[in-house]
Amino acid sequence: QVQLVESGGGLVQPGGSLRLSCVASGSISIISVMGWHRQAPGKERELVATITRGGTVNYADSVKGRFTISRDNAKNTVYLQMNSLKPEDTAVYYCNAGPTMTIRPYWGQGTQVTVSS
Repeated sequence: QVQLVESGGGLVQPGGSLRLSCVASGSISIISVMGWHRQAPGKERELVATITRGGTVNYADSVKGRFTISRDNAKNTVYLQMNSLKPEDTAVYYCNAGPTMTIRPYWGQGTQVTVSS
């Protein structure tokens, strides 16, 4: 089993920045792909970004140019640097991981990000 623990959420004004972190523990050798998803009230959970062990990244169009995903394999940690935040970025952000891009069954508990003045 794999455990994922997110941190770094909070309240920020529009245009501000936050950095989310997610630490993986347990059977981490099976993890190749890590990513972030988010779910806003009344909406479905959506992909934000993914990163492979080798560093290949993928972003949702809505966050390209504003968010950066990165990974420290030695620390089993994935980060999401969020800049130029907008009210529509308000959501619970979930860390996600698994052996392949299409098989990522492990989820964190989520961290709330609220963008509001």
